[in-house]
Amino acid sequence: MRVPRLVGLMAVDARETARARGLFLNAPDRPDFPRTVVEYVVRQYPQPGAEVPPDSMVYVWFDFGDGGGGVREPRVPRPPAGGLQRELGEPGDAFEVINR
Repeated sequence: MRVPRLVGLMAVDARETARARGLFLNAPDRPDFPRTVVEYVVRQYPQPGAEVPPDSMVYVWFDFGDGGGGVREPRVPRPPAGGLQRELGEPGDAFEVINR
């Protein structure tokens, strides 16, 4: 049996699709998964199209309403303005360290 594509479906539709194929659905990030209705599936394992035995478990993760862009780390402090800066010595012979 092949795993259906669940990414992009709402939780209620993903549950029905899995149930129709004889698969079980689990959402490790959502303890209230049986009551979850409108969140969208953003990731699943195993991947769509993978061969699995009947009654297998498929894991899904949901978008929490922030657009599904994933976790972004802030860039603080901001990178310096301008071009690249040298990490070696200050002005002088560029090959000073190599010629020693």
